Amino acid sequence: MNATTYRKLIAKQLNPDFKFAVEVVEIPISQPAGSQLLIQNKFAGVNGGFDTLLCRGDVPYVNSIPPFDLGVEAVGKVVAIGENVKDFQIDDAVITTLRGGGYREYQVIDANLAVKVQEATPELLTLIPTAISALVALEQVGQMQSNEVVLVTAAAGGTGHIAVQLAKLAGNHVIGTCSSEAKAKLLRELGCDRIINYRTENLNQILKQEYPNGINLVFECVGKAVFDTCVENLAVRGRLVVVGFISEYANNVEQITQPRIYQQLFWKSASVRGFLMPNYKEYIPEARDRLLNLFYTDKLKVAVDSTQFPGIESIPDAVEYLLSGQNCGKVVVRF
Repeated sequence: MNATTYRKLIAKQLNPDFKFAVEVVEIPISQPAGSQLLIQNKFAGVNGGFDTLLCRGDVPYVNSIPPFDLGVEAVGKVVAIGENVKDFQIDDAVITTLRGGGYREYQVIDANLAVKVQEATPELLTLIPTAISALVALEQVGQMQSNEVVLVTAAAGGTGHIAVQLAKLAGNHVIGTCSSEAKAKLLRELGCDRIINYRTENLNQILKQEYPNGINLVFECVGKAVFDTCVENLAVRGRLVVVGFISEYANNVEQITQPRIYQQLFWKSASVRGFLMPNYKEYIPEARDRLLNLFYTDKLKVAVDSTQFPGIESIPDAVEYLLSGQNCGKVVVRF
């Protein structure tokens, strides 16, 4: 390894616009000590919503005092090891999910925080941690069963297209919402039973006409009117899991005046539940192993968006692209 410095993206200030909050810096490469690994990142996953909230200072469990590092999941190869490392070798492919470890060309990390994988491919960034979130949200928070009607909003996104497949694998009828024919095509390939393009069809009208008994489980990523519609169409004992609200990440939260939702929940014994992966860490190892097995045995398809974002400088564009809703699958930056 001849490089002595590397570049990373940091938040230099808090700003609601991601591109004005960040800057690229160049710093020396540190060598691993003890039980550490030096990893050269090859690909990083983009989480536009979390990135934006972080740079606004709106993530309650993070101390967002600039400057701070950005990015989470990355896949790459081990280029140096500490003297106490026994389970890794140079050139091993690994995936990491350390906050601040994604948007950088190199990272030093404790070996026990890296997961060895067969090959450093971008598809793995959809599995860890994105697919883990989908699996834990559906099973632990949504209490997903079989023979239910499951609705996934933003179903062609990085998390959504995994949720669709997991719900199908569990034996459910799956509805997926999307905003374009390209996304509908992806959902058809994944076996989605009913695809609703909300730009050409009325979500509320379709749910009422085609699913008069309501929706048993909603995996909700969008927010605003979509959230309201999903609450209105819950079945008796239906569960809505809030896994995001991407419609409001880039803007101030919309102020609303309408009846409170307990009237809609009480009479159906329905519920709305929030999901945040850091609160369910104990489920990560088992979910990770199960998802990798599904992927390596071709039971789970992974969609990586085809738009190319090369290098550290492209990350703000990648975040903006994801927030615009144009992506099909996971948005990835290539180093």
